[in-house]
Amino acid sequence: MTRRPHRRDPEGHRQAILDAARTCFGERGFARATVRQIAARAGVTHGLVLRQFGSKEQLFLAAVPGHRELDRVIAGDPETLPDRVARAYVERMEAGAATDPLVVLLRSIASDQQAAAKLYSAMEAGSIRAYRQVVDGPDIATRVAMVGAQLIGVTVNRYIARTGPLADLPAPALTGHLTRVLRQILFGAPG
Repeated sequence: MTRRPHRRDPEGHRQAILDAARTCFGERGFARATVRQIAARAGVTHGLVLRQFGSKEQLFLAAVPGHRELDRVIAGDPETLPDRVARAYVERMEAGAATDPLVVLLRSIASDQQAAAKLYSAMEAGSIRAYRQVVDGPDIATRVAMVGAQLIGVTVNRYIARTGPLADLPAPALTGHLTRVLRQILFGAPG
């Protein structure tokens, strides 16, 4: 019997892992999806998943849409930052809320509060780091946490519970309202 040589394809494996992780997290939520399930779906070992990504939290942040685009969305003129964040959030959620990090996080809270807290901390730390590139001030961490709280509230109302005035609002109107609220949170009242 002739043995086939083992092929190394780090980029192919990485993409397969990311694809499998997106599917598993979307189906099972953060808390119930396991690294072993993701590895099996990707056709790799769980050790390779951990070598590539370090932890389940880091794999989630790399795999799930939304959070990984934050640096791109935030980069630019601080004056238009609230517009960019609101527009990107609404577009992303309207296109696929089921796999969004906030939805997966919120669904995971009920099943594993500790895992959800760990994931939220990782997401918040990444957000603070990204926002610091554009917005300054000693209370930037608090302002970023308030942005996160606002987006979580909208996520619950419009994309999870799907009830009330926010659920019925046309996407452009939601973007406009959200832009004004985020401007207030990030920069305070206009002068």
